[in-house]
Amino acid sequence: MFSHYKSKALPYKKQHQTKTISGISLVILLALFCAALPLAAQDQQSQTPATQTPSQSPSQTPDTGRPKQDAPAEAGGPTDNVGPYAIPKKKTEDAPPPPPVAPKKAEDIPDYSLKVNVPLVNVDVLVTTKDGQFVPGLKQDNFRIMEDGVPQNVTHFTVSKAPITAVLLVEFASTNYVFMIQALQASYAFANTLKKEDWVAVAYYDMQPHILVDFTQDKKAIYGALNELRIPGFSETNLFDALYDTLDRLDRVEGKKYVILVTTGIDTFSKLTLDKIMKKIKDTKDVTIFPISVGFIVREYCETHPGGCRNAHGLGIPVSNMDYLQGDNEMKTFAAMTGGRAYFPRFEGELPELFGDISGDIRNQYTISYSPTNSKLDGTYRKLKVQLVAPGGGPLQVKDQKGKNVKVEVVSRDGYTAKHTVD
Repeated sequence: MFSHYKSKALPYKKQHQTKTISGISLVILLALFCAALPLAAQDQQSQTPATQTPSQSPSQTPDTGRPKQDAPAEAGGPTDNVGPYAIPKKKTEDAPPPPPVAPKKAEDIPDYSLKVNVPLVNVDVLVTTKDGQFVPGLKQDNFRIMEDGVPQNVTHFTVSKAPITAVLLVEFASTNYVFMIQALQASYAFANTLKKEDWVAVAYYDMQPHILVDFTQDKKAIYGALNELRIPGFSETNLFDALYDTLDRLDRVEGKKYVILVTTGIDTFSKLTLDKIMKKIKDTKDVTIFPISVGFIVREYCETHPGGCRNAHGLGIPVSNMDYLQGDNEMKTFAAMTGGRAYFPRFEGELPELFGDISGDIRNQYTISYSPTNSKLDGTYRKLKVQLVAPGGGPLQVKDQKGKNVKVEVVSRDGYTAKHTVD
């Protein structure tokens, strides 16, 4: 029941013989293996001192005997058991330049730096005859300049005849018809004396200043600006405010500047006082003021007819003869402080000659430069006085073409304000 087929196993005798032969073979192999183990260990110990020389180190490779190379990090590339096939050469950097040789320090001499701030004062001097003619041919030795009564040493001396930079400041308000007409006549007369190299700006004032045209060399633009003055606005004439604004703007313009002030001299409603405008004029450098008075005919009529000229300057603003005299003195003071001259023409025919004199004054003058003996930068106002002297030191005698002595007039600014530094 348990066996459904016949067994195919070998006969007993033949199967027993086969097991005996295989066991003998296994015993022989084990014996040979055990005998070979001591021989292999002994052979390895005997070969080690023979193949390794004293010069070899542990870092040498067993197959070639060459020392193994340590590859730098930037080598990269394929390698073998010795190292990389090729090691890149290091870039040769340029040697730094040798340091500069320091100068030898002198013994017993300390190190120090010297800084000198020497101020320079420029004074424009106009020398004319009694008739207003320019006196040419003067030399540096003919001038003596005094600062606060102390003689100064003139370092530079030139005769200037150059283009001008000027502002034409015109009073144009609703005051009196004669004033406006004469102001325009004087302005046109000044424009006629200009040359193509001159720079001129035009402004007018009533209650406040108004710029008609900025600095230009185009005479047509100047005439066009004056043509706009046809219908006045306010009746106030704020002279101090307008002059202050003009001087403040000229502070930003380099070089020598001039202000041609066409005015009656009357200030009616300015916020600034006379003291403040005087201080502004003192603190302003390189500006010369030439005031031109207008309205002489009306003033003369009012002096002879006081009852009919109570409001000669404008409606609602009574102006007396004393106000005009005060205005004249102010204009003379402004001119004297800056080295200019004030003019008071009586009629229109004087205007061409008058502005011809101004043009001659501006274009022909002597410029004196000196370093003041008082080098303190204390912001003080210093008085100046310029005199003409002969080579021997006495007063200079000027003669006309006929050989007669001629009185001369020396016009320069009264003083200047020194720079002020804060320690």
